[in-house]
Amino acid sequence: MTSTKNAPLDLGLLGRTAVIDEGGRLSIGGVDIESLAQQFGTPLYVYDEVELRGRCAEYRTIFAGGVAYASKAFLCGAMARIVEEEGLDLDVSTSGEFDLARAFGFPAARLVIHGNNKSAAELSAAIESGVKHIVVDSADELDRIETLVSDSSDAYPTLLIRVNPGIDAHTHEYLATGATDSKFGFSIESQDAFDIAARIIRNPALRFGGLHAHIGSQIFAPASYAAALERLVALIARIERELSQSIGELSIGGGLGVRYVVTDNPPTIDQHGQALVSNFDRLIKEHGVTSEPRLSTEPGRSIAGPAGLTLYTVGTIKDLPGIRTYVSVDGGISDNPRPALYGAEYETFVPARADSDRARVVTIAGKHCEQGDLLIRDAYVPSDLAVGDVIAVPCTGAYGHSMASNYNAMTRPAVVFVNDGKARLVVRRESLEDLLARDLCSAPDKMGLE
Repeated sequence: MTSTKNAPLDLGLLGRTAVIDEGGRLSIGGVDIESLAQQFGTPLYVYDEVELRGRCAEYRTIFAGGVAYASKAFLCGAMARIVEEEGLDLDVSTSGEFDLARAFGFPAARLVIHGNNKSAAELSAAIESGVKHIVVDSADELDRIETLVSDSSDAYPTLLIRVNPGIDAHTHEYLATGATDSKFGFSIESQDAFDIAARIIRNPALRFGGLHAHIGSQIFAPASYAAALERLVALIARIERELSQSIGELSIGGGLGVRYVVTDNPPTIDQHGQALVSNFDRLIKEHGVTSEPRLSTEPGRSIAGPAGLTLYTVGTIKDLPGIRTYVSVDGGISDNPRPALYGAEYETFVPARADSDRARVVTIAGKHCEQGDLLIRDAYVPSDLAVGDVIAVPCTGAYGHSMASNYNAMTRPAVVFVNDGKARLVVRRESLEDLLARDLCSAPDKMGLE
């Protein structure tokens, strides 16, 4: 069940500037939401810029040790600019994300490089540009780094070790990255994490910056983070004691869950951050750590997710008596694969009638040739929902745009930021010409596209 029957939209699922006027119409950032569908077409990603900036500021206020925004959640030039202006670093995990960040003008010295299979070329580019940290994920990767720095006495990259603390994050198995059976990081339990730290510390061409851990995503349970911190601080104490090495930083990663449906109840950014900082300070004292490491974090979903929503237009309504009613929209798995990948749940509503009761239960289906292309299996909508209505799905700001595809030759949606009564197009909608541009056998002159 994804909603409370007959209940209008809960504004708590939207950004902080969301308002429903006396006529029942929703506006965000001072902009009427349904009007955006007419202006820019659908499907359409819409972001509340005030919400994006506000969430960045909340994290920055709590984590004095540093905040790196996880760009995999949502990245475009306008987002990179907000991250830079709000004083956050940027976490990138592929050469594509790295190249985009640099093309957007993001400072290399504020980039954190992730990835479980970094190539020599990717590592070389990171080292030469002077990134803030490279997060080492495997012994093979460290081999490549050592080879690269042996050729340049000026390299000296600062390395964090990705540590696998062996923690159950109580989330979907595909979102859990801190369990012992994971493709990411070095295990604490097997001693790999300590051994790789010793190897880095003993190499004068490398700088040991500290540790990094990420236990998973869409996490609601504070106890999972507390258990991870206990093991990580114990490792910090051992490194300090046995290797005589101070620890500059511990990044606890990201993973804070967000509210996709009304029944979700994640901690707030403040509650999450205060608990982490308090536990960390206590554990540092209990374990006798003297090097005063900084506690940093790398949020992505919890910044971008609640700030975004997706607009669709209803195309068909198919009633199967005694079974279900399918409401098909003009997007689906190509602009939001999360329901198909993880069984993710969402709410929906009609922005032009946002105060309406939602007494009708339907299934919101995408237009792709997959029976599994269902955006919301049991969606509560107004009883008068009709073909041509614009519907909105809240909390799609993370992993919608970034995971979008051209499946069934669909063009990826545009992205619009709203703020102060204005709508700003920040990523244009893909066109047929874009799809053909990479196809070496296309013949646009025969298709009337010249």
